[in-house]
Amino acid sequence: MKNFDSTLYFITDSTGWTEEEFLRRVEEALKGGATLVQLREKDKSTREYMALGEKVHKLTKAYNVPLIIDDRIDVAMAIEAEGVHLGQSDMPISAARKILGEDFIIGATTKTVPQALEAYEQGADYLGVGAIYPTTTKVKTVLTSTETLDAICKAVPIPVNAIGGLNKTNIHVLEGIGIAGICVVSAIMKADNPKEETEILLRQCRTELVRKMRSQIFR
Repeated sequence: MKNFDSTLYFITDSTGWTEEEFLRRVEEALKGGATLVQLREKDKSTREYMALGEKVHKLTKAYNVPLIIDDRIDVAMAIEAEGVHLGQSDMPISAARKILGEDFIIGATTKTVPQALEAYEQGADYLGVGAIYPTTTKVKTVLTSTETLDAICKAVPIPVNAIGGLNKTNIHVLEGIGIAGICVVSAIMKADNPKEETEILLRQCRTELVRKMRSQIFR
């Protein structure tokens, strides 16, 4: 499977939630129009990750949205997810592609133009670039300037998504940059109304932001 829309890429964070509430929030995001979902669990055991992944995958399949598993190729394969996302310290994209085949979605985290070019040349399908702003997740972040983000977008022909502390009040800083969309975690996970927040973000991306972003590509 290679058909995917990364306009509003929702990355989960189960910290502080019961499983029931976590799954409810994931489904609310799907109802609100999240176009891609990544399950990210840094602290769970393999079995715990798989068990939660199967439940999330049942939801994403019901809404016809691809599920991406963070870091763990084994978990992604075991639950038959649609993709995997790999960071700079994870398995190289080229090795992952040999294992997973051509139909599997593989995303990569990059922070520089050389990293972006390497990921693209090794077979990445999309890139996550950031953090644009400091984040409240447990993931270690290094800030990436919008100038670097713009340079990466111009350097590779695959979709590039901005990530890191983005929400409805600050994504205007990305206007004019040729990204395919944004990745959000806390803006949806911690929202009082995840469905409504997802709808607002998706509307911003499709009408106010991404239209302007993508117009830069064809100038």
